Amino acid sequence: MKTRVRDLLAEKGGDVYFVRPEQTVYEAIQVLTRHNIGAVLVLDDDDRLVGIFTERDVLKQCVRRSDRLKSTQVKDAMTTDLIIGVPDDDVDYLMGVMTVNKIRHIPILEGKRVVGVVSIGDVVKSQLKDAHYENRYLKDYIMGKYPA
Repeated sequence: MKTRVRDLLAEKGGDVYFVRPEQTVYEAIQVLTRHNIGAVLVLDDDDRLVGIFTERDVLKQCVRRSDRLKSTQVKDAMTTDLIIGVPDDDVDYLMGVMTVNKIRHIPILEGKRVVGVVSIGDVVKSQLKDAHYENRYLKDYIMGKYPA
């Protein structure tokens, strides 16, 4: 059975870290480092997803305006061309989307409500777990522990 994003989120927890568009890049960097994460969602005052701010966005800002990290607003530095997932997506599908688009974080929405964020690390961990169980089942089958 394929692992669904909802199962992955249930296992990892639904913590979602966010900043507001008006906060500074420096404040967003503080959130990233405080929580040891690679991306933070950008939510408006109605808690609607309007962007994502990632480590890659930090690097771009360091090259473009390193002297203004404390004054540049997140809305001027965030990624707004978002790729999102839904809880019923297959984890395999999400991995394909991440690979093709060269991204490492996907916000998960149920309707317009953010229910989580899946990272490439979450996807790999899930796939390793699935492979472990499948290998265990196949070994047990080969050893005759399950009838044909």
